[in-house]
Order: sequence, then structure tokens, then C-alpha cells
Amino acid sequence: MYGWLWRHLPGPTVVRALILTVAAVAVLAACFTWVFPAVAPLMPFNDTTVGE
Repeated sequence: MYGWLWRHLPGPTVVRALILTVAAVAVLAACFTWVFPAVAPLMPFNDTTVGE
């Protein structure tokens, strides 16, 4: 997958690395902004049984 992505990006190596860095930051920002908050209520980590 990474090889395919690298081959299909335009420009020299520096531009490709910059595009991949920006894309990775965008994906992480989207995960922390929308995905993780939407999934957090479904996770059992806050359901403690100690003291019950």
C-alpha cells in the first residue's frame, strides 16, 4: 500500500514526503476530532466494577 501510494504521488522526493506528512496529520486530526469521540461511549473502559 505504501509503495503504491509513493509511486502515484507527484513531484520529487521532498514534495512526496511533504504530501504524505500533511495527509498523515489530516488523518490523525480527523480521528481525534470525530472518530475517537464517536467511539468512546461504546468502549467498556469507563464501566468499572470495583466497589459495586
